[in-house]
Amino acid sequence: MAKTAEPKMPPKKPRTQPSKKPRRAAAPRKAAAAAKAAARKPRKSAAKPSAKAPAKARAKPSPKPAKRAAAAPAAKAPRKPDGATAALVLEDGTTFWGAGVGATGTTVGEVCFNTSMTGYQEILTDPSYAGQIITFTFPHIGNVGTNPEDVETTTPAVRGCVLRADITHPSNYRAAGHLDAWLRSHDLAGLSGVDTRRLTRKIREHGAPRGALIHQPKGRIDLAALKEAANAWPGLEGMDLAKEVTCRQTYHWEETPWRMGAGYGARHGVKRHVVAIDFGAKRNILRSLAGHGCKVTVLPATASAADVLGHKPDGIFLSNGPGDPAATGTYAIPVIQQLIAFGLPIFGICLGHQIMALALGAKTRKMHHGHRGANHPVKELKTGKVEITSQNHGFVVASLPAGVTATHISLFDQSIEGFEVEGKPIFAVQYHPESSPGPHDSHYLFDRFVKLMDG
Repeated sequence: MAKTAEPKMPPKKPRTQPSKKPRRAAAPRKAAAAAKAAARKPRKSAAKPSAKAPAKARAKPSPKPAKRAAAAPAAKAPRKPDGATAALVLEDGTTFWGAGVGATGTTVGEVCFNTSMTGYQEILTDPSYAGQIITFTFPHIGNVGTNPEDVETTTPAVRGCVLRADITHPSNYRAAGHLDAWLRSHDLAGLSGVDTRRLTRKIREHGAPRGALIHQPKGRIDLAALKEAANAWPGLEGMDLAKEVTCRQTYHWEETPWRMGAGYGARHGVKRHVVAIDFGAKRNILRSLAGHGCKVTVLPATASAADVLGHKPDGIFLSNGPGDPAATGTYAIPVIQQLIAFGLPIFGICLGHQIMALALGAKTRKMHHGHRGANHPVKELKTGKVEITSQNHGFVVASLPAGVTATHISLFDQSIEGFEVEGKPIFAVQYHPESSPGPHDSHYLFDRFVKLMDG
């Protein structure tokens, strides 16, 4: 039949004549009704739907769980992103990809974070970071380059670094080199292009993890092997690292703090003599002592009380350093107890603060993620004064014995930040009053030490 316009039907005539068009228009309605009826019937009858039902209604529903299981072969190793030449793998398998900086190779250590906005070269050369991989929360690291003056020790003890942004060309009047070249010269591997906020949140929530960092521009990066290496590393608890970073022999320090336009100075005249026990001393602490008119003699961490007292000091200084104070204390505590009994003024900083506390009968413990940065508020309890401090420690003094009084507390977590011994010229602080890098709010502590020596 030719397809022409449908003729008008008489108004009273019922629509019973076979017509293809009306039948086609009604079919969907019938199919829908059939599908509804089929859905209400038991499963057995639903398996034989009407021939007129659409194919979709006739199809037997496939078992969804079986399909999901077949389509999701779990635990596939994450694909290496295009352009990635380095990775950080944490002990739980969490992986951070990025572009490698510095030297090539693999390094393992405790992953921590530092919130300082300046002073990355002092941070990377601070001996207290031995055994650690530093995550810088400030994104622009390397933008002022490097120079031979801003170092705290000759050979960095840090294991590696993690950066947010790529290292840019240095822009600073003091810059003498590029951070990437400086890292290579010290055989330090790093990783840039990382979401450091995500990594920092993970550390804050779950604690400082062990991690393995690899910089490998060519070839496959074996994530499983890196996770295994991270888990095989013993961790900082119970680890004595002071022996790794201390000086090998006694020496004298004469350089004084840096001044604009003049650089570092030299000590002139001697008013008092300080013997410093080096558990990993920063150079700027020694400069601060020399800048206060002190002759400074530096002894290794393993020095005996006889070695110290043989130099006839007016005061004794216990330096900062890395590792577990209880582990270093196995040989340092008996020495410090003898020095305390001798009655000379003693000043301790950081690890020196912790070991002196142990020598007095206090307890120390490993912190969840530590204090590292140049913006930590500390309250002096006697005056109520709040100072913004520079800090770097993963262990803390947990309690003090009778006769020893807390002098400072952290306003972040109320932990002990300083103490003094009642009736004796002995005190210590957990933070870094030399502030390199950091604010200078705590420089008064060196004046306090000098006054104790001067009587």
